[in-house]
Order: sequence, then C-alpha cells, then structure tokens
Amino acid sequence: MSLNGDVSNLSSQRPTSKDAIVNLDRGDPTMYEAFWKSAGADADTFIPGWTSMSYFSDATKLCFYLNAQLTHQIRRLHNLVGNAIAGDDRFIIVGTGSSQLFQASLYALSPPDAAEPMSVVSLAPYYSTYAPMTDLLQSRLHKWAGDASKFAGDRYIEIVCTPNNPDGSIREAVLCSGDGKTIHDLAYYWPQYTPITHAADHDIMLFTLSKITGHAGSRIGWAVVKDREVAKRMMYYITLNSIGVAKEAQLRAEKILQVVSDGYENTPNPDVEMKLFHFGREKLAVRWRKLVEAVKASGIFTVPSFEPAFCNFIGEVTENLPAFAWIKCEKNEVEDLERYLKEKGVIARGGIQFGMEARYARISMLDRDPTFDLFLERLSAMS
Repeated sequence: MSLNGDVSNLSSQRPTSKDAIVNLDRGDPTMYEAFWKSAGADADTFIPGWTSMSYFSDATKLCFYLNAQLTHQIRRLHNLVGNAIAGDDRFIIVGTGSSQLFQASLYALSPPDAAEPMSVVSLAPYYSTYAPMTDLLQSRLHKWAGDASKFAGDRYIEIVCTPNNPDGSIREAVLCSGDGKTIHDLAYYWPQYTPITHAADHDIMLFTLSKITGHAGSRIGWAVVKDREVAKRMMYYITLNSIGVAKEAQLRAEKILQVVSDGYENTPNPDVEMKLFHFGREKLAVRWRKLVEAVKASGIFTVPSFEPAFCNFIGEVTENLPAFAWIKCEKNEVEDLERYLKEKGVIARGGIQFGMEARYARISMLDRDPTFDLFLERLSAMS
C-alpha cells in the first residue's frame, strides 16, 4: 500500500546464478538504490541523541506528532509535481506507511452505530492486500465485499487505486450512491509512472514514500484529507494504534523529499543530475521496452497497452510506465500462470488474489537490475 508496499516473501537476496529463484512477487522498490547512492551525503540524515524524544511535535495541531518541516516538504512536493491539491486548507495525516492510513480511513468512514458493517469494494483487478487488511480484525465496522462492478447496495466504501495496482489502468469511482464513501489510493500517481494530467482533489488521498523515492523501509505515508471530522477520526485510530509515527522516520522522509524537490527547484551544481522522476522514467522506459520485446518473443503472453497523454510536470506527451506488469498467459494448457512461472524459477503473484482468473499474474518492475534482467532472460525462453 500504498497500500501498495507488498511484504510477502521478504527475502532481500539478489540472484547470484542462473539457477537462482527470481522473486518479483513483492513490490520492493530497490530500483531506486542507484539514484540515492549517487546523491551521496546530500541525502544523509544526522539525528543527535537528545532530539525528537517527545511524543509531540506540536500539541496544538490535529496531527500532533507530525514534524512541521515534513508537512512543508509534502506540500512543497505536491505543488511542484501538480499531482494533488494539498494546500493549507487540507489536513495532512502521516502514518506508518499508507497501510496504516488505509485502515485509519476505513475506521473514519464507518459509522460506529450502524446495524451492519460498511461494505468495502474496489474494481477488479484490485490490489491484493485490500481484502485481508479490511477483514483482518473481523470488525463490526466494515467488511470486504469484493469487485465494485458487482456490488449492489447503497452503503459502501469504494477504493479507487489510480494508476491501478496491478494493471496500471487510470481509474475513477464506478459507484455513485449518495451514502457511499470513497478512498483514493494514489501511491503511483507520480511522473515516473504516469502522465500527470491534473491535480487530484478528492476527500481522502493516500500517498506513500516507498513508491515515490523507494524508501519502503522508512514506513512513511500520508493522507491528504478535506474534512476535519474525518481527519479527527483517522487521528483517533492512529493514536490508539501506534501513538503517532516515529520521529526518526519523519526526519529521514523530510530530508529525502527535500532532496527530490531541490533537484528540480534548487540544484546547486548544474552539472549534477538529481532529478528523481526523470531517473525513474528512464529506468522504467527501458524495462518496459525490454519486457514488451520478451513478451512478443514468447508468443504466449500479453500485457496491457496504454495511450500516451500530456504530462503537465514533464511538459510533453509521456507514456504510462506502471510499477507492475499485469501479464496474461494465452497458452490454453496453462491455467495457472503463477504456478507455471514458479516452475520456470520466477515467483509472481497470481490473478486470483486480485479478483481475477488464474491466467493472470503480477510482476514487479521495481527490483534491482540483476534480478529484472534474469527475469527477462527466463521470460524470453518461455514459449
């Protein structure tokens, strides 16, 4: 989470031989390591032992633990990129990754005194972790109800993930009941993945540091919230759940976001390229070109295609370059693509977990170069 920071199969080992297992099930964004190594000391964070010891950053603020400079850097980045309206009239709620914020949002939008739990839905294929996170505590507040296109009812919370995990599609809400609520998961609405066509302006918008900069281990996400009462209920959940978010993680996120924005607004040395979004686009463009070539060479796989659009941030027409490849196997005798790939030494996440048939599987595009190159080699050999 987003909501989209997958945590299954957490081995961090790199493939070291042709016989190694290639694990592209998770969404671990280690592709960005090369960029941050090049940043050097400019991206380092020093924390004196006596600082940031209190629970509070500002006890007068709704999000009492949130560092003021992190708030500033979040608003600054959204203003720079133009992907979301996040001005001073919006509440910024920081969470331990967007997974915690997702659960806080469900809590905030579910009436505590309702006779039945709120139904939580998302259009299939939907992110595989929405369902287990919704039902983890078997709460009387909310329950997973599956594919939004098949839902019949007036009381619901619809999750709109755009660009979508797993298939990269651009989405809008499909339900429109007056009693319905919507959460927009915008983990991938950044210029390395998709054209920025407008500034999103929704009631609840979720973002995560992991998919912007690759710092998944820092566990920082934020919600941009319009309504004060909804923000207060989200804060109540987070306060009881974790009493806020680690100051150390906030300080690192603040520094990292500052480096990203400085790379576009205030690069001290014009000979040094510190443009994170351009780095990500160039990496993903090469990977997607190679993947499409490998898919064509196999003759048995297909991946979605996307229409280019004008990106307001880049200033030109750009392509969708999703963080995941949504692969379908057209070979009749292969009914379970996840199992088929596993037999070939590639671990992927099968379509059933996303509310689709087993002929589909999701592949991460964000791993290190050696892992991804070995995957392409194996994919090209399948026929």
